[in-house]
Order: sequence, then structure tokens, then C-alpha cells
Amino acid sequence: MSATEHVQLGLPELPAEPYPAEVRERLDADAAAVVARYPQSRSALLPLLHLVQAEEGFVSRTGIRYCAEQLGLTTAEVTAVATFYTMYRRRPAGAYHVGVCTNTLCAVLGGDQIFAELQQHLGIGNNETTADGSISLEHIECNAACDYAPVVMVNWEFFDNQDPESARQLVDDLRAGAEVRPTRGARLCSFKETARILAGFPDERPGAVDESGAGGAPSLAGLRLARGETLPGTGGGTKVVAPRQQESTDEGDAEGEQA
Repeated sequence: MSATEHVQLGLPELPAEPYPAEVRERLDADAAAVVARYPQSRSALLPLLHLVQAEEGFVSRTGIRYCAEQLGLTTAEVTAVATFYTMYRRRPAGAYHVGVCTNTLCAVLGGDQIFAELQQHLGIGNNETTADGSISLEHIECNAACDYAPVVMVNWEFFDNQDPESARQLVDDLRAGAEVRPTRGARLCSFKETARILAGFPDERPGAVDESGAGGAPSLAGLRLARGETLPGTGGGTKVVAPRQQESTDEGDAEGEQA
């Protein structure tokens, strides 16, 4: 009887199977390197969860058992963490995990429509993966990129200012194996490779680290305002907003003139 059949019959869930010996031997070396970074071993739980996710494409019961054994924790303690953070998947991810922001700003600018049309286009629901294993889909509460809304992420790399047509083309290109470049950030790698990088291991791809880029114009708009930069085309005479230091100086000058 399989573990799935066991649960379907209403019987208690069987203990998770351990990793095969050859997988465990490989993981043990990586896990030891991760744990050694921290003065207290349990602090290594988050990167260890990324490590087992890099192995299987999700955090399985076997992965939870492995993390617990490595850190001297109970599987309940590890499960509590793995189910709290949404970056740890409980179902196998596709080679490309597509997250569509459906939080307020992205939603009203088209995120809800993008997500609905991608579900229909791919024939899968939220947190599901296509039959060929190429794409998984998830609605994300916030991608922390409101200035580029609506935003789609693939393996946590940004694709900004999307619409339903561009999002459909994006997943089609991914499934076809075409080269797809994020709007900003490093070029794409697989979901498992991304998970290994998040576990704290170096990105071995030549030049990938230098591709991270900097903040774009929308992200820097507030900084420009705070600096009191001038409006384009005004010859430098009209400021967007005066810096706080200048406002204080102007107020002091005004008070001096009144005195």
C-alpha cells in the first residue's frame, strides 16, 4: 500500500521516507556547509529548506524529515516554518515558477486578469503545474514592485508592466525553450537552481552576478523628489519639491526678514 492510499483510507500518515543514500551523501556536505555559517544550528533552517527544495523542486515530507534530523528539531517545528513562508512550495514546481501579483495595485491595473487568463491558457489552477512540468503558477500577494505594476515573476526574477497578451507570450516562450530575459535582474535559471542560490550557494553562471542591475526610474522617483530635482524642460527653475534642508533654510530666512 502506498503512502497516498494509506491516507486516503483514513489511516494515520506513515513516517516520511528518508532520501536514498547517494542523495543524502551529496546533501550532507552541502548541509554541513550551511549549518557552519551559524552559531546556533537551528538558525540554518531557512537555507536548509531552500536546499531540499533545490533537490526536489518543492519541500517534501522527506525534505522536512531531513532538515529536522540535521538540526535536531522535530518535524512539526520544521513544518511550521515551511508552511509559514510561501516561497517554500508543498507541491512540485515547474522548471519555471510563474508568480502573478494580485495585491491591490497590481490587481486593479490588470493583475487579476493576467492571472485568470494564464490559468485558462495553461489549463492549471493556483499552485498547480502543467503536465509537462515546465510551468507552475501561483498568485502572489505582493512582489514588492508596485512602481512597475502589474508585475509577474519567473523564478523570482521581475517581468514588469505586464498585460495578458505579454504574460501569455512569456509562458509560451518559456515552454518553447526560447531565451527569455527579465525586465531587470539576472537571466533566468531553473527553479531548482534558483532554490540552491537562495540556500546561499554561489551563482556559478559567468556574469550572472553582475546582471543584477540597479533601481529603475520609477523606483528612484521618490529619491529624486526628496533631492529637489527640477522638472524637465523648466530650465532648472521649477523644482518638483524642495529638499527638507532647503525648506528649513527658507523658513529661517523668512523669519529673519520678519524680525
